[in-house]
Amino acid sequence: MSVDTAPRQTAPAPAPKARASRTGSGMVGASQGSRWWLYLVLVVALVAVIAPFVWMVLGSFKGEGELRQVPPTWLPQHASLDNYTQLFSKLNFGQFFTNSIVVAVVVTAGNLVFCSMLGYALAMLDFKGKKVIFVAVMGTLMIPGVVTFVPLFVLVANAGLIDTIPGLFLPFLVSPFGVFLMRQFILGLPRDLLDAGRVDGAGELRIFFRIILPLCGPALATLGILTFLGSWNNFLWPLVVAQSEDRYTLPVALALYSTGQNSTNYGLLLAGATVVIIPILVVFLIFQKRFIEGIATTGLK
Repeated sequence: MSVDTAPRQTAPAPAPKARASRTGSGMVGASQGSRWWLYLVLVVALVAVIAPFVWMVLGSFKGEGELRQVPPTWLPQHASLDNYTQLFSKLNFGQFFTNSIVVAVVVTAGNLVFCSMLGYALAMLDFKGKKVIFVAVMGTLMIPGVVTFVPLFVLVANAGLIDTIPGLFLPFLVSPFGVFLMRQFILGLPRDLLDAGRVDGAGELRIFFRIILPLCGPALATLGILTFLGSWNNFLWPLVVAQSEDRYTLPVALALYSTGQNSTNYGLLLAGATVVIIPILVVFLIFQKRFIEGIATTGLK
């Protein structure tokens, strides 16, 4: 009697990976399908943010009558550059623009130089009172800027800088936030670079300018954009210090013109506001990559 020793064939079990794959694809599909409301919210928020700027730019090409008509129209029916022509012919807009550029550039340059040097000292150098100075810098971040306007105004007045261009930028050549930002970024740099420079006989200034500063590009771009933006849009301090029209910056000039005794020319205001945002857009587009990199890589140690 022979015994069959051949292995019995069993039915193949269903592949668990296939079931997992189908389950995973179903979850991905459900997840993507449930995100439509998130995209909808983002689109609505984008429209809400961009719509005023689009209206401003399009309105700057409209006449005064077309701007006041009801119902309003988005696209100009008779596009014209008259508002921009009057902006530089009837108003002292060129002087306002120059004042804003000078103040913003000087304030930005001062912050880049002084904040980076102070940040380097607080991050890499060892000296007495280092922690006390850093605590003082952090403490000033908690004080609203408006609170310091009275003592700043007294100092500027005693120095004879009221109604002068230096009086507009000297109090803002260094900022606590800039010092904090640069210190945190420099803390993330390897100290071996400093030791190597000192072994080669380099002094602290040479180490700072030749080794540290070239590595701080992202942080400098971030600080530069934020400082330029804040100085360009600064309204209250120029309003207090500038007492003659030749010292007005663009925000002050546009605000005073919009609240004048005569009827407001909205087309002229929209043209002025459009010109005001051009330098900000140019600066941001040029340093956009560095700005994002600086925000992402700056440590919070």
